[in-house]
Amino acid sequence: MPIQSFNVNGKPVSVEAPDDMALLWVLRDKLGITGPKYGCGINVCKACTCNVNGKAFTPCSTQVAAVRGKDITTIEGLGANGTLHPVQQAWLDLDVAQCGYCQPGQIMAAVALLNRTRNPTDADIDAIDNVCRCGTYGRIRAAIKLAASRM
Repeated sequence: MPIQSFNVNGKPVSVEAPDDMALLWVLRDKLGITGPKYGCGINVCKACTCNVNGKAFTPCSTQVAAVRGKDITTIEGLGANGTLHPVQQAWLDLDVAQCGYCQPGQIMAAVALLNRTRNPTDADIDAIDNVCRCGTYGRIRAAIKLAASRM
């Protein structure tokens, strides 16, 4: 079986996995990283959203071979030295989460958006197509704008 090598949350990893295995299962089952959630498995709900080289992507629909040598960031890798990322802090400050299941993916999509633009418009935020069954979209928008003002 091939060895897959890439970086996760700033650390190099090598794992034995078939090239066509979904990265989500490599992260969760082989590396024990449980922040990215399984929702649909077909790139629709985006509960598993992570960032690859700073851009949002869904590991449920990404083969592990596609990320060889790349930098993957999951929700576990956002904060530094015991401090939350500004997006995570805004989520807490505005009490965004209800059930919380989709929130790691929502936060990672917001981080990727703020990596692209420091002053996102409502249209930019609306273009994030992560699904929240609890319907906290208004608080998500407010948290993204709050985080942007703090970054």
